[in-house]
Amino acid sequence: MTQQIRPPSAANRSMPTSNSGSTLADVLERVLDKGIVIAGDISISVGSTELLSIRIRLLVASVDKAKEMGINWWETDPYLSSQARTLTDSNQMLLEEVKRLSEEVKSLKALAASQQPITEQIKS
Repeated sequence: MTQQIRPPSAANRSMPTSNSGSTLADVLERVLDKGIVIAGDISISVGSTELLSIRIRLLVASVDKAKEMGINWWETDPYLSSQARTLTDSNQMLLEEVKRLSEEVKSLKALAASQQPITEQIKS
């Protein structure tokens, strides 16, 4: 009787894994859920004269977490939000209209002031 050797089946094969380590997805999920702040200052000097100073602040978080912290600048940035761009354009048109109306009121006041002596002369 000969014994036949068969390769192990897929059910018997297992891939070695580490139960104590975290996968990249786990780390990313934790970072986005909790948020992480990275801060640093860069200063370039020649002798005792500071030529350049850069302050770097980086926050990595999910959109929901950022909103929870009160950070939502992307919603009002006209370069990132079409609604903000529309509001910016409307605001600009309104400012121009206010300026035009203000100039018109000034010219009407000036006209009324210049005509007042004439009407007073007619009354007397």
